[in-house]
Amino acid sequence: MSDRRGVSASEPWDCNSLLLRSNAIGIEKASTEERVEEKVSIDIEIRATRQDAPETGVTGGSAFVAEPEGGEAEPAAPRLSPSRLVLVRHGQSTWNRVHRIQGQLDPPLSDEGRRQAGLLGRRIASHRFAGAYSSDLQRAFETATVAGAAAGVTPQPLRGLREIFLGEWEGLSSEEIAVRYPEAWAKWVKEPDWDLVPGGEGAAAFEQRVAATLDEIAQRHPEGEVLVVTHGGVIQVALHRIVGKSSRGIFLFKIQNASITLIERRDGREVVAGVNDVAHLESVPASEPGIS
Repeated sequence: MSDRRGVSASEPWDCNSLLLRSNAIGIEKASTEERVEEKVSIDIEIRATRQDAPETGVTGGSAFVAEPEGGEAEPAAPRLSPSRLVLVRHGQSTWNRVHRIQGQLDPPLSDEGRRQAGLLGRRIASHRFAGAYSSDLQRAFETATVAGAAAGVTPQPLRGLREIFLGEWEGLSSEEIAVRYPEAWAKWVKEPDWDLVPGGEGAAAFEQRVAATLDEIAQRHPEGEVLVVTHGGVIQVALHRIVGKSSRGIFLFKIQNASITLIERRDGREVVAGVNDVAHLESVPASEPGIS
């Protein structure tokens, strides 16, 4: 079981599971969130949003600038290829299957989760990654090890890629939380917020940790694709910071087990190039909650 005290170690319960259990007791999410989820949860091919000319690396058009007066045309400086973070949510864990909050607790992959990791490996086998990283919790690290082996890379474990630490709620079901923490749970059901979790890491610390870890990875690899196997809450934070919103426990994006989400970086800008791609999975279990 993981050290639960460091801010650098965070992994949410089954975050999506908790939200789904909230819905099961009659609480519906706002229609705006539903519309966003519908748009981003479709399968998206792993590819850049813009295709570079294969020989020059220049996006579109000619590789030469206009000929100046009285002179010859000069080659245009080729643009660097974009770096891409290939963000993967771990395969299904034994606690995902029973909808129990994980946080920094460390349940293993289920049989289905190991199957998903194998299918993920087949999907990425032909990719050449500049680097590979993973949360050090076993459900993520095992997913990264199995999938990475197919692509010929060994993942480096990083504590900064853990999910948010959920304090006293870890290991419990949503029904148990409602009984033991009725006031905090009632507030959560009304409006989810990491800061409501007693003894938890909190929204600001979690988002700062995730941002710092992903930025460090991006600085290490200014070009090429980098495999990052982590947790649903971490991926939510990565997407929310690009669209300029704080997550705080509200999940606008559907992030399923073993799904692929792409963030492209070019010229100092970030672009969401794909979200929740599960084309490599033969089927998605109906019981899958969608995060953690």
